[in-house]
Amino acid sequence: MPGIEIAPGLFLTEAFMHWGRPTPLIDTAFARWKEPVAHKRLLHFDTETTGLAGGTGTRAWMIGAADWLADGRFRLRQLTTTTMGAETAMLRTFAQWLQPDTVLVSYNGKCYDSPLLKTRYRLARLPDPLSGLGHLDLLHPVRRYWKGVWENCRLATAERELLGVVREDDLPGSEAPAAWLSYLRGGSAVNLRRVLTHNSQDLKSLAGVLLHLASLAPSAAGIKTGRR
Repeated sequence: MPGIEIAPGLFLTEAFMHWGRPTPLIDTAFARWKEPVAHKRLLHFDTETTGLAGGTGTRAWMIGAADWLADGRFRLRQLTTTTMGAETAMLRTFAQWLQPDTVLVSYNGKCYDSPLLKTRYRLARLPDPLSGLGHLDLLHPVRRYWKGVWENCRLATAERELLGVVREDDLPGSEAPAAWLSYLRGGSAVNLRRVLTHNSQDLKSLAGVLLHLASLAPSAAGIKTGRR
């Protein structure tokens, strides 16, 4: 299992890289926000879960988060649980990464990741650190600009069309729950490591799509006519 064990059954992986060139203030007109946001306030996040149905029976077993540091580097952190009992430690650790002025960045996170985490915090009887935070869900502006132009508006499509990212040997997100459950039952960690790679690319693509959207003219006119 990659990373270091920071609590029983909870592993942290951390990587630093140069990714994107954010300006000090990110133009958020694409999301219909009135004010720009300092890039240091942004926290891109994505979860891997036991299923897509939602509800109290679904849990997050991995939380990935990425942000830009003061020196311009992109920091990518992932929390992975390898036991059912490590969830509370994961939730507590993730909460420590959030500040009162943090702005979350996700792809469909308003409808899925955020409500799921809120439920898990409530079930763990922990304070909900996501309430009251700003949240840029990139799925919605992507749909406004390119729905009907692309075959779909999934993140994989957006990263290909806007960033030129084509994934190779990528483990589909639908197979992530099986990879985790197999590992818990004593199986190989090979596919679990592939999930970490998939999750890290999701985070990098989130940042890339954000910067692309921020670079667009305020008017959507002409945006639907071409690719990057």
